[in-house]
Amino acid sequence: MARKRYTPEQVVNLLRQIEVAVANGKPTDQACRDAGIVEQTYYRWRREYGGMKVDQARRLKELEQENTKLKRLVSELSLEKLVLKDIASGNF
Repeated sequence: MARKRYTPEQVVNLLRQIEVAVANGKPTDQACRDAGIVEQTYYRWRREYGGMKVDQARRLKELEQENTKLKRLVSELSLEKLVLKDIASGNF
């Protein structure tokens, strides 16, 4: 079975939906099943997105993607610097 990818907006909305169901007296596991996710996913999402609004969750994902790109760029530049340093010192 293929995994479904949820956008940050969908995650925040599902978390709110489950919290409302739990507040109305439904057990957490039943509320998660009704939302179409397992309880473990609910707790993981709550840890990551708990208390966020939709726009904040979207911004978090954008910043994580930007951070990944910048880390990759820094590692490539560091490698190039080491290669150039070795060539300049004559250790090739």
